This record gives sequence, C-alpha cells and structure tokens, in this order.
Amino acid sequence: MQAKHNGDVSFWYADIGGVPAYRPPLPGDIEADVCVVGAGYTGLWTAYYLKKAQPTLRIAIVEKEFAGFGASGRNGGWLSGGFSWSREKYAKTSSRGAVIDMQRAMFGTVEEVIAVTEAEGIDADIRRVDNITVATNAAQLQRAKAEYEELLGWEMPPERLAFLDAREARQRIAIDKVLGAFVVRNVARVQPAKLVQGLAAAVARLGVPIYEQTQVLAIEKGKVTTTRGIVRAQKIVRATEGFTAGIPGYERLWLPLNSAIVVTEKLPQELWDAIGWNGYEVLGDAAHTYCYAQRTREGRIAMGGRGVPYRFGSRTDVRGRTQQATIGQLHEVLTRLLPQTKGVRLDHAWCGTLGVPRDWCTTSGFDRESGIGWAGGYVGLGVSSSNLSGRTLRDLVLGHDTELTRLPWVNRTVKKWEPEPLRWLGVHTMYQLYRIADRREANGLGRTSRLAAFADRLTGH
Repeated sequence: MQAKHNGDVSFWYADIGGVPAYRPPLPGDIEADVCVVGAGYTGLWTAYYLKKAQPTLRIAIVEKEFAGFGASGRNGGWLSGGFSWSREKYAKTSSRGAVIDMQRAMFGTVEEVIAVTEAEGIDADIRRVDNITVATNAAQLQRAKAEYEELLGWEMPPERLAFLDAREARQRIAIDKVLGAFVVRNVARVQPAKLVQGLAAAVARLGVPIYEQTQVLAIEKGKVTTTRGIVRAQKIVRATEGFTAGIPGYERLWLPLNSAIVVTEKLPQELWDAIGWNGYEVLGDAAHTYCYAQRTREGRIAMGGRGVPYRFGSRTDVRGRTQQATIGQLHEVLTRLLPQTKGVRLDHAWCGTLGVPRDWCTTSGFDRESGIGWAGGYVGLGVSSSNLSGRTLRDLVLGHDTELTRLPWVNRTVKKWEPEPLRWLGVHTMYQLYRIADRREANGLGRTSRLAAFADRLTGH
C-alpha cells in the first residue's frame, strides 16, 4: 500500500498546517557566552533551563534547517521516561544505586515536561496514558515477563507496573493473537511537532535567538564555524543527536539509525469500537524488530518501526521521504497486529534518524578543557531523555555539582563505530537476523531465537 503523502518532514507538521517559516540565519560573526548547536529538543531544553537559571547569559542557537526539523518533529510521540538501555553496562562504570537514581530521574521527566508545557502555555496534545507492550507468541511472552521482572528487580515502584493476561490485554486493545502484555503506568502521549514548536517559542520569548538556515561546518574550542559566520563562545553545547555524523570529526561517534512511521486516515467510530484502545495507550510489541504506535488526538493510528535501518556512509533522508519498501513493512505490522485495519488508507509516511552509540547507551557530558558539552545517542527515547539532558547540561555548563551531574551517563566514554563498510554490514546483518528470529518465533519456536542473541553480540546491542 502507498501513502497519500510521503515525507514533507512529517505528518505532525501537516497536522499543524505545514512546516514553519524560517527564522533569520546568523547575521555574521557574533560572540556569546554559550553557543548551542542544534535546535531540537536537546538544544532547546538546554537553552531554556540555562536562561531560566541565569537570565543574563548570552545564548545563541544555530540550526541548519528550522527548529524541530529532525527527530524532535518526527518521532512517535512517546513521553515515556523510558530506560531501555542496559542497566548493567551503566552499573559496571558506576554502581547499582547510581543506575537506580538515573532510572528515577528518567521517569521524572514525564512530570517535568508536562509542568513546563503548562507553565509556558504549550498545547502539545499531551495525554497521560499507559505504555503497553504486547506479546503475540510464546517467545515474546517470555521476554515481556522477563522485562517486567527485571524492572521490579531494579526497584521500580510496583504500582507503576502491571502484567496482563491475554483476556486483560485484549480488553485494552484488540490485538490479534495477543497472549499477554507488560504495562508501565504514568507515561504520556504527545504531538511531537507541537511540543518542539512550543518549546522553541518559549525559548525565543526568553530572549534566546535561534539562527536557522545556518549550517555548522566545524566545532572547536571557543568557536563554532558556520556557513553564515563564526560564533565565538567560551562554552559550546553539541545537540545534534542523529545528525552528529554530518559534522567533521564526529563521523563515527553516533550511528544515525533510521526509523519510519505511517499514519492512517481518521478511523470511523465503529472501527474504534472493534479495536478498543480507549485508554489511548502508547503501544509496542515484544518482537526483536519492535514497533511503536499511538492513537492520535483526532482518531488516527501512527505506527512506527525501523524499516531500512541504516544508509551507507551515515547518510540521512531528504526531508523525511522514506522508501516504499518501508511503508509496506509498516503496513504489514499494522494489519498483522490489528487486522481490523486492512481496508484503512495510509495518509502519510515519513522517516528520520536517531543517534546510536557503539554500546547503545546514551550519554551527556561536558569537557571543561575544551568547554564543549554534548548529549544524545538516545536510541529512540529522546522525547523524555532530552529533557533530562537539558537540565543536566545546565548544571554542567554552569559548573554546578548536583545530583544530575553525578548520574552514570554523565561523561561516559564510548568507543567509535567501525569504518564503512563494516558498520553498514553489521547493522544490516543485525536487523536481518532479528527478522529471521521473529519469523521463527512466530512459527512456534517457543523461546527466544539464538539468532537474536548473536545479532546483539555482533553489534553490542
């Protein structure tokens, strides 16, 4: 099936009348106290909290396109406070208690984002919901139960969690062949473009200029060189996430992994009556090539997944346009989980990139010698993680020693990805093995396929 619209950045912008008009570019060489590179969630949250903490700071944001052009305006809209990265990896370089503190801080981002949107008058279609992960075969059910038990073992408050049997899960959402579901409570659904555009407006009201149409060519100590001029700043924050590989010197730091979404037409009420989904839960599955979905404000289904996972040489898409093969794969996921939607039209499809560190664990940090800070490598959890990044970078840039600056992701050292063609081969092999593993499990394997475990070892996932 083809989508009526492909690209145009994302459906979320079509939902608000199209992409915004560009703000003016950098007017030439300037000086600032802090230069933020990138006007997505990370850069905007950082500028917001810095300006709130110290209003006299001269902050300049430079952005190649427009604020919210990247993943911040294209994601699945999960304000989850999620922590899907390996707790054990963080614990090896810190402690169990520090990881629990980080987990608690991540979950706190849900309330923090909601509080800021209310204070700043940002209407982002935020709705408090549950996060439900469904299992449709025995192997998936085994993994979902293991994740539930793992969270309890890491001192997640039991009242935030639930495990549903097949009947209970089907009462939530009428997923075909569902055997059970793992639930995390107290998360939220958002409209991503509304959130990032509202945040950009709030930052601008604080007196922070956002210079758009300004491509960064180099980041050095005390200097950001762009196509429009040079910003000299004692402190610099690199907030480029999935686009980091496009900056000279950072080509192998974070891999730009592709993710794509399709959005259906508005569903009639009789179809919603058949599907359920009355709680507007954010929905995922326990497959290795997992999906993520939401029921939108106006009654559509947005279904996302990896599709073609990586472009050779860390290339990125052209304004969100995705491949027809990816659209077909996501339509198959939608109709497999919800066969009630087989006759539903797809109104929009698009893709974007998310940053992936070599160990698949996100980082935030600040190098005092160079004066350069960074945050990203969110592996798909950026809506909430970027908020914690902004508050953490505020403290790091201002030189404050706080609970946030002592969390185990701060100044975490990560090795680089391999040069091409090794990283292309590795990532594509991993996802091909995941797809084979999913097919075997769907055909009755009864346990997690060893191919998936091998794929994890291959890429450090």
